[in-house]
Amino acid sequence: MTPLYDVAVVGYGPTGLAAASLLGRLGHRVVVCERWPGLYGLPRLTHIDDETARTVQAAGDVDEALHDSSRCQYVWVNGKGEILVNIPANPEGPMGYPDHISMYQPDVESAIDKRLRAYGTVDVRQGWAVTGLDQDDDAVTLRLRGWNADAVCADGPSDEVRARHVIAADGSRSGIRELLGVQRQDLGFNELWLNIDTEWLRPQPPEFARGTQYCDPARGHMTINIGHTRQRFEFAVLPGETREEMAAPETAWRLLRQYHDLGPDDVRITRRLVYGFEARIATRWRTGRVFLAGDAAHTMPPYLGQGACSGIRDATNLAWKLHHVLGGLSPDALLDTYESERRPHVTALTHAAIGLGKVANTHDAEAAAARDAAFLAGKVPPPPPFPPLRDGVLRQGTDAPVGTLTPQGRIRLPDGRSGRLDDLTGYGFTLVAAEDPTAALGPERLARLERLGCAVVALDTVADLDGRHGEYLRQLGAVAYLARPDFVLFGVAADSTDLGALVDDLDAALSGTPAGVAV
Repeated sequence: MTPLYDVAVVGYGPTGLAAASLLGRLGHRVVVCERWPGLYGLPRLTHIDDETARTVQAAGDVDEALHDSSRCQYVWVNGKGEILVNIPANPEGPMGYPDHISMYQPDVESAIDKRLRAYGTVDVRQGWAVTGLDQDDDAVTLRLRGWNADAVCADGPSDEVRARHVIAADGSRSGIRELLGVQRQDLGFNELWLNIDTEWLRPQPPEFARGTQYCDPARGHMTINIGHTRQRFEFAVLPGETREEMAAPETAWRLLRQYHDLGPDDVRITRRLVYGFEARIATRWRTGRVFLAGDAAHTMPPYLGQGACSGIRDATNLAWKLHHVLGGLSPDALLDTYESERRPHVTALTHAAIGLGKVANTHDAEAAAARDAAFLAGKVPPPPPFPPLRDGVLRQGTDAPVGTLTPQGRIRLPDGRSGRLDDLTGYGFTLVAAEDPTAALGPERLARLERLGCAVVALDTVADLDGRHGEYLRQLGAVAYLARPDFVLFGVAADSTDLGALVDDLDAALSGTPAGVAV
C-alpha cells in the first residue's frame, strides 16, 4: 500500500525547501519530489530581505546560511552615471537582520536541506519527476517517473506517492500547474537579459561591493555583489540580438570588458544564461488539495528583489495553516485564506517591480532624458511601502496596524538562555505582553493558547536586550500583541481587560467559530 504523507512538496528550490522544512519542524510527514538529482548549486537569486532571513532562521541554521553575505546598498544611475535612486544598506532592520542582504543561494539552500533532513519526518526524493496526479476526497496521488538528467526527460522507473495536500513549488514552468489546467494572467512585461555570474580572482573592488542598476538607454545593465567573493552582471538583450549570440562566451567577455574593464585575470565566469523577465500570476492558486506557490503561482521582474522573497512568504503562510488543518485545530476553509492573503500582496509588489523595470528598460534616448530630469529634480515619489495583509486571519474592528510585520529582537529568559526571540519561543504564534498575562487570561485561555502552540513572552519577566519589543508595544499603544507564525500582526490588546478578547478572537479566527462561542 502506498504510504500516506501529510504533505507532498513538488520542487526543491527556495520555496519548496522552506515549506518542507517548516512542516517537518512541526512534526508532519512530508515527501519532496524533485526531478533534478541534487541541489542546484549555483545562485539564481542574490538578494533577500530581513523578513525572508527570519524565515531562513526558522527553516535552517541562519548563521550558516548567511555566512558569506553582506548588507546590500542599491544604487540606480543613468547613462551618465548620475544617481537617480539611492537605497541605503540599513545594517539591521526590525527583524534583526539587514533590510537588504546580498547572499549566496547555495549556502541558504544547503543550510535548510541539512536542517530538514535531521527531522526524520521529511522524505526527500530527488531524481523523480511528477508526471500525473489524481485527487479524491481524502488525498492526492502523484505519479512519478525517474528523471534522466542527461536526456532531460522522465524515462526512468515509475512510482507514486500519496499525500493529504500538495504544495506545487516547481517553478515558472510548473508541471503541476499544467496538469491542473490553471492559466496565468500576463501583466505585459517581457524582457530578455543576459546573466553572468562570476567569482573574483582578486579582492573585490570597493565599487562592486553594492548593487548598481545602470539605466542607460543604449543598453541597460546591472551588477550586484554576491556576498564578498562573487559578483553578478546582467545586460539587456537589445532588438536584433539573439539568445544564441548573447549566450556565447565571447559575448560575455566583450560586455564585461566594455562596461566594467574586467577580463579573465579579474573574474572567473561560473554561470552564463539568457533570462526572460516576465510578470505573470496564476488565475487560481488552489485546486482542491493542491496549492501553487512561488514561481508556479507568480513571477515578477527582478528589479525589486522580491521574487524569491515572495515565494518564501507563500511557504510560511501555507505551512502554519496546513499544520492547523492537519492537526484538527482549524477547518479546511482556513486554507482558502492563503490565496486571499497572498494574492493582493504579491500583485502589488509585481506592479511595483514592473514600474522599476520600465525605468531600467527605457531604450528611447528622449524618454530616458525626460525620466532622468524628473528623478534629478525630485519629482518622482519614492516607491510605496510594502502593503499589509488586508483580509484573512486578522483581528478585525480595531485601529491597530494588523497585517503588518512584527519585530524580532534578542531576549534573555529567566533561566539565563538568551538569543533571538524566535529561537527561544519556537515556530508558532507568539503573545508578547508588557506584564505577565497569567492572571488576566486565566487557566482556560492559557490552555487554549497552549493547544494552539502559542508562546507567551512577558517583558517584566524576561530581559528585552535591545528594547525592540517594548518599544514596539509603546508604538502600538498596547499592553500586548499577538504575532502569527509568519510574523504578521494578528492583533493587539489595548489594556489588560482586552487580553482575553484578543485570545478569544484568535481562537475564533482559527476555528471558524464566532467569537464568544465555546469551542
